[in-house]
Amino acid sequence: MNIINIEHLTHSYTERVLFDDVSFSLDDKEKIGIIGINGTGKSTLLKIIAGKEEPDAGKITMQRNLRIAYLPQTPVFEATHTTLSAALPHVDDVADAPENYIPDAKSMLNKLGLPNFNQPVSELSGGQRKRIALVRTLLTPADVLILDEPTNHLDSAMSEWLETKLREEVRPLVMITHDRYFLDSVTNCIVEIDKGKLYRYTGNYLYYLEHKAQREEIAQATERKRQSLLRTEIEWMMRGARARSTKQKAHIARYEALRDTAAPVKDDTVTISSVSSRLGRTTIELEHLRKSYGDALLIDDFTYTFLRDDRIGIIGPNGCGKSTLLKMILGEVQPDSGTITIGQTVKIGYFSQESSEMDPSLRVIDYVKEGAEYIKTDTGTISASVMLERFLFPKDQQYTTISKLSGGERRRLYLLRILMEAPNVLFLDEPTNDLDIATLTILEDYLDQFDGIVITISHDRYFLDRIVRRIFAFEENGKLQQYEGGYTDYLHRSGHTMKVTDAGATGSTTTEQTTSATAPKMTRDTWKQGQTHKKKMSYQEQKDFETIEDDITALEEKIEALDAAIAKSATDFVKLNELSQEKSETEQLLEEKMDRWMYLEELAKELENQ
Repeated sequence: MNIINIEHLTHSYTERVLFDDVSFSLDDKEKIGIIGINGTGKSTLLKIIAGKEEPDAGKITMQRNLRIAYLPQTPVFEATHTTLSAALPHVDDVADAPENYIPDAKSMLNKLGLPNFNQPVSELSGGQRKRIALVRTLLTPADVLILDEPTNHLDSAMSEWLETKLREEVRPLVMITHDRYFLDSVTNCIVEIDKGKLYRYTGNYLYYLEHKAQREEIAQATERKRQSLLRTEIEWMMRGARARSTKQKAHIARYEALRDTAAPVKDDTVTISSVSSRLGRTTIELEHLRKSYGDALLIDDFTYTFLRDDRIGIIGPNGCGKSTLLKMILGEVQPDSGTITIGQTVKIGYFSQESSEMDPSLRVIDYVKEGAEYIKTDTGTISASVMLERFLFPKDQQYTTISKLSGGERRRLYLLRILMEAPNVLFLDEPTNDLDIATLTILEDYLDQFDGIVITISHDRYFLDRIVRRIFAFEENGKLQQYEGGYTDYLHRSGHTMKVTDAGATGSTTTEQTTSATAPKMTRDTWKQGQTHKKKMSYQEQKDFETIEDDITALEEKIEALDAAIAKSATDFVKLNELSQEKSETEQLLEEKMDRWMYLEELAKELENQ
């Protein structure tokens, strides 16, 4: 049953159109994952659904008395709140007393690593506050859950707990997350925001990947067909048609429509070759490192020499010392004991959890140029402007100020700035937080060919499986245990378990195509073949000559009707596929008719000149 319906949604942010006359709906059995490049409006869409932001235009219809629990990207609490009081539902959102939710709140807080219930919220980090807000949202009695980045700031165990909980939820769900394993396991519908439009895929993340590729192939095939028809129409216009009054005007209008139709816009890709500096024989050597804060022993007697092509993943619960280890290597934190040796040629690029301070009045391109105006790659020299384009910052956005960028776009810009400086050792501290899936995919491809050392702290299981070849796991008493392979290998070797299940794709629809047997299709050349010495039209040619323009007009009108139907079905992939197939077949028939018409026109002129 449909419980939320949005029609003709249009909305802009500054000069950027986020939604261009789109529709969105939520069924009471759906768990929807919203994906798209940062800055396309994912969080804005959630705010509109939750009633936190008004769209520029559009009609929003909801089931009567529908209650929505909303987790914002950056939650805000009153300064007087403690961990526990902040985790309880708001008094206005419950029929009974908020205190009745204390046992469940304590249980969830413990699972999310927040056992100090009386600690003031003002003392907590942004990640800890986000986890408290997640508890409050999950506990709120509501009909719909709307979650903006619920997996950010969760370690692997917490993510697995939340994954299980949301899979068991009977309430419909709309969420944004860049955790691809999480999307695959929890969702049964993906909605992609792309260039102001929404595309719905009834299945999990894997289903989306497969069917997005099909959608793009259909779009490109349609464009190839348009170009072919346009060439034929241009020939028709140049030759001139017999006077057909309104029919001729309709044909000219068809030509102009083909000419003016925009080609499908291909996704930009962040394709970059390795830009690292030369790394000498001595890399980074750690010997007998030890670090503690008060009674908390974080690192105890850790020794390791990094190899030139190491791909290291560092994992462990929040607060165990992962970032502290990187900061000790960087010299920002001093070890209690032990030595750190850094080779003379080592050039570290550090992608921290918090982006370095950006001057909001600075233009995007000037910020990147502060790192380097040009970089040398395997294929030559590339300018900062070209690199920005490859990082999904088109030219018109490069000269805007940083203040106009979304949080995710700033993280992408920050990553580019680091890579522009050509490091040969990359420290990536939670790189999957706030980076969209498209950027993560290209970063992963870049790291495949990066000629240097990569050390990453991450709770993203997919990213770890994709990138690293060795895991260092923080275990009890400050010990770092080494495991070969990625995250899944670590689980097997350490005895931990992770539920990896096939997500609930509600049925990938396979459409069987059946075609009736037809005569071999004729081309212009085969029609001409053997006709050179004809002195008159055959009976069939004369009959075709009298009716072919009506046939062409009817086919053109059918294509116009199909175009209108396709526009109305932009979010229904199955219907879109069927209509696109029918349009392709009709266009093929129209092309054949046009070829036949041109042959008959030539023949008629030849007979006139005898």
